[in-house]
Amino acid sequence: MIALRTLWPFVRLGLTDVWRHKTRSFLTMLGMVFGVGSVISMLAVGEGASQQALDAIKRLGSQNIMVMSVKPTSEDGVSTGAQRGRLAVYGLLYDDERRIRETVPGVVLTVPARMTRRNARLGERQLELRVVETIPSWFGVVQRPVLAGRVLTEHDMLSSANVCVLTEHGVRRLLAGEEMLGQRIRVSSSVFEVVGIVKNETGGTVRAPDSEADAYIPLSTGTRLFGEANVRYSAGGMEGERVELSEIIVKMSDTDAVEPGSKAIEAVLARFHKKKDYKIDVPLTLLREAERTKRTYNIVLGAIAGISLLVGGIGIMNIMLASVTERTKEIGIRRAIGARRSRIVIQFLINTCVLSIGGGLLGLLLGVLIPVLITSATGMPTVVRFYSLTLAFGISVAVGIVFGLYPAMRAAALDPIEALRHE
Repeated sequence: MIALRTLWPFVRLGLTDVWRHKTRSFLTMLGMVFGVGSVISMLAVGEGASQQALDAIKRLGSQNIMVMSVKPTSEDGVSTGAQRGRLAVYGLLYDDERRIRETVPGVVLTVPARMTRRNARLGERQLELRVVETIPSWFGVVQRPVLAGRVLTEHDMLSSANVCVLTEHGVRRLLAGEEMLGQRIRVSSSVFEVVGIVKNETGGTVRAPDSEADAYIPLSTGTRLFGEANVRYSAGGMEGERVELSEIIVKMSDTDAVEPGSKAIEAVLARFHKKKDYKIDVPLTLLREAERTKRTYNIVLGAIAGISLLVGGIGIMNIMLASVTERTKEIGIRRAIGARRSRIVIQFLINTCVLSIGGGLLGLLLGVLIPVLITSATGMPTVVRFYSLTLAFGISVAVGIVFGLYPAMRAAALDPIEALRHE
């Protein structure tokens, strides 16, 4: 084993050689710089996109099960429903919520909701809102930061109060320039007082319980004012639908109870619904699928970016082979005065390591800078993980050693007499 103090002359010689051929060394290192930078930046972009989806799913609640009403389709794919005149009747019932709460093991809480589209007005400004008729527990199972005021309370529910909580997007578009809390807006033909504002969570590609502009009102108030039928009148007559509940959010006792609970809910609903007029989403399942997709995505991106490191390694091998040819006579002299082959190998390997480590360090800086520029220019989230830094730098050093080993061994294998004759 060669002591560290014995290696220092070789390190100094490698640094001197790199400095002597600055332009050539810099161009050689560029392959490693861009390779390391591309690995880190591509992993950062993939991590940011995946993390955004994962966070959205987590905010839906890993202990929640989302049960939604959907209009059933016939065998030919056309939407249908139990018809009363031209009124389509389908979807979840209050009885379904009661059955789920009372019969499915592990259920802690059920939160019913009915959702309709209605026009809201404040002065001359109009906006179509999604009105969410629900109970105060909604804000306990679907976490939303309260930006101002308060959320719905049990008193609002018991008194069927004409109060509403708006999402921030709805506030900006409808109440722009107005006093927000305490403002009175007209929804359809009824007047509601704005008592709170919450942050939107649309979830991107992941389904979230919010739309761009929501107004949350007590379920009892919605039933009193709007009923359960959403009817539209046109020149052709009356058309509409009757849905008791648009959605039921079921909170389970823990994550272990979620998947068995979803199967039990499916069994309960299938027993009392002749047509498939409901849909069950399990955020925990979506979370696990997203995590698997994230791992696959990172592997693919890393492999693509790793090709840049491979190209950089080939560049180092090419330069080191040229260096062996240039220094053939020097190698012959060193071998003639007693230098062992191992020392020649170490000398050229250290030259290679200087190039790969130098390129790797510059690549780390580039890899951290590129995600920052991407985020500032496009708003796309990026996340640089420590493992991506160590992985990229470690691969760059390993590539440098592997691709530098052949030139080093070739230099050590030169015949001293033939090397001395080289011109």
